[in-house]
Amino acid sequence: MSEMEEKPKNQKRKKLSLDPRLSEYRGIWVFIEQEEAKVHPVGWELLGKARILAKFLEVDVGAVVFGGNQAVVDTISKDAVAYGADIVYQVVDPSLADYRSDPFTECLVQLVKKYKPEILLLGATSLSRDLASSVATFLETGLTADCTELTIDLENRSLEATRPTFGGSLLCTILTLNYRPQMATVRPGVFPIPLPNTDRKGTIIREQLQLNEANFITKVLGFIPDPYKASEKLSRADVVIGGGRGLKQASHFSLLRELAMLLGGEVGGTRPVVQAGWLEAERQIGQTGKTIRPKVYIAVGISGAVQHRVGIEKAGMIVAINNDPNAPIFDYADIGIVGDFLEIIPAMIRVVKNKISSTYDCLKKQGVGKAEEL
Repeated sequence: MSEMEEKPKNQKRKKLSLDPRLSEYRGIWVFIEQEEAKVHPVGWELLGKARILAKFLEVDVGAVVFGGNQAVVDTISKDAVAYGADIVYQVVDPSLADYRSDPFTECLVQLVKKYKPEILLLGATSLSRDLASSVATFLETGLTADCTELTIDLENRSLEATRPTFGGSLLCTILTLNYRPQMATVRPGVFPIPLPNTDRKGTIIREQLQLNEANFITKVLGFIPDPYKASEKLSRADVVIGGGRGLKQASHFSLLRELAMLLGGEVGGTRPVVQAGWLEAERQIGQTGKTIRPKVYIAVGISGAVQHRVGIEKAGMIVAINNDPNAPIFDYADIGIVGDFLEIIPAMIRVVKNKISSTYDCLKKQGVGKAEEL
């Protein structure tokens, strides 16, 4: 992203006189979501963006880490510092071993009231969406959900949070002018993960909060992993092949899956194909689905409406295959192929298979490694 894109907008707005009590709020916080000691990558994405925003406000970046095991929380806190946090606020308690809205909300609300950050960012995941809405309610502040861009209005020292609206046909920028903290959830994959710097130094603050398990209605009886979601790598894949209504029938997704497997990629689709039952909802890409940033995105039979564009505009390269030369996706694709996907995709599969086969034969002749494992 260029320097110009990172600068705050210079739009003319009426100067706001903040309530003196709100002027005490300083700093940008990021909630680090984790389950079973595994951090959701959106936490690192938000820390990278928070560092950029913090430069304009001249404040520190804070990370909030909750958990039931001190060693796990310490490890995550160390990583948070490497990814950009100046201060890490820890809370370790048996009640925080697994996510539940009540104890997590109580902890985060207490920390915000004590330390007064002016901006609080969370990922737009199922877990953090639940937490963000609950925290915003208790703090009586505004929350902008599912953001795709964040910047700073220096005139009013306000967060400008941009999100799709009206079904994705427009982008709306929202400001929480006279309330603090300013809260926003951001879709995973919108911002790049910064390179960690293990030499960075940060401050760790261990908060001892009094949590009474008897006050929490919900209980965690066990954890049953979802095999499908455990193997879902759509948001992080380097290659994604997306299918739209132009595929004409669900069985044609088998071609996309074969090509994706050969390329080490994943398959996604548009909202209409998900609604038609051709593809799982978890693989929907676009304004009401996932935001992805693969190195290569191959759109097959997708018209390219703005709702879909929102989810793929961060891709390194967009390849569009469509039999309609006037399809909107050709306006922003890097490579456009006009033709029948039933001819083009099988041809691509043959080329990739031949390339793999020739590489295998070459390695076998040279005796390099175990060619049979390719």
